[in-house]
Amino acid sequence: MTGPSVKIFVSAFWILLVFSTSIQSQTVEIRDDFKQFYDVYNVEGLFILYDQKDNKYIEYNQSQLKQEFTPASTFKICNSLIGLETGVIKDENYIIKWDSVKRRIPAWNQDQDLKSAFKNSTIWYYQELARRVGGKRMKYWLDKADYGNADTSGGIDKFWLTGGLRITPEQQIDFLIRLHDNKLPFSQRSIDIVKSIMIAKDTLGYVVRAKTGWGVQNELNVGWYVGYVEINDNVYYFANCVQTKDSDNKDFVKARIEIVYEIFDELKILNLESK
Repeated sequence: MTGPSVKIFVSAFWILLVFSTSIQSQTVEIRDDFKQFYDVYNVEGLFILYDQKDNKYIEYNQSQLKQEFTPASTFKICNSLIGLETGVIKDENYIIKWDSVKRRIPAWNQDQDLKSAFKNSTIWYYQELARRVGGKRMKYWLDKADYGNADTSGGIDKFWLTGGLRITPEQQIDFLIRLHDNKLPFSQRSIDIVKSIMIAKDTLGYVVRAKTGWGVQNELNVGWYVGYVEINDNVYYFANCVQTKDSDNKDFVKARIEIVYEIFDELKILNLESK
């Protein structure tokens, strides 16, 4: 081989070497002992965390990592991006008027902007957002963003709640990584706004961006807490999915978030002195 052929061969060799080295350096740690955290709340579930700096996954209950679940309100992350990108929602301060229908959560019973609707997980706001986006545009952006199974069956304002949309815990992590790295097919403006409204905790040491979710799938209550922690020079992506068939389980709602922080304590992720 001479000339261009040699250059092509050498380039291909180095690409393959870098790729294979990256794959080989990725590690997975199985933590069966995390079951103790779920038992306290009488729920089943799984947990996955990706440590970006160490290229390492920490997983509990691997059998569910590729299992498809309703995203419920965790879809509000993607729904917000689509609303902003299509111009349906102008910015985080865009108000949709309350329809005066009283709902079970008092915080929902008033006018909402994107910030408050995301924070309060206001279903009616995002249903109206989706209706304004419309079926064709919604499907287009779900496909383009490669979100879950991108299934919009079940109604434009219900597909992520009681319809056909499904996502696996692994796909949740992948979507969050692409969001953080600005690799989703949305403008930087839309991404920056969504990152801002996702902030759940902002301290001097770290920032948590996250979203809860709660849906029912085949009589199974499915609860989510997904997001990522930016701390020092690292990012930790996480997805917690809890399940129960007991609709009277009073611990179910708090289990979504509290299990995550209990695992963070166990892993000393937020222990700044050890960083």
